[in-house]
Amino acid sequence: MSRFARKIRKWTVDALDLPSDLVFDLPRLTLIGGRQLYIENHRGVIHFSAEVLQLALRQGTLEVEGQDLVIKAIMPEEVVVEGRIFGIKYRETEE
Repeated sequence: MSRFARKIRKWTVDALDLPSDLVFDLPRLTLIGGRQLYIENHRGVIHFSAEVLQLALRQGTLEVEGQDLVIKAIMPEEVVVEGRIFGIKYRETEE
């Protein structure tokens, strides 16, 4: 994305008071008590095991570390993960 396009999007977010995760297509995470994680705006599962979940994002990857992880629901842009969640890593890639 060009610098000009980023500035236009930022102005749009500020001027229209829109949520930036919608305009910039950022992931939205909701963690409930270290036991359930709801992830929006993903681009697919890269890797899944009982200890690690890796998701592709528009700009980078998201890694969830835990124990006894289970994907409870998966939809085109949303994932619900349950288990003991120990850590979440967001790795952004530059365009």
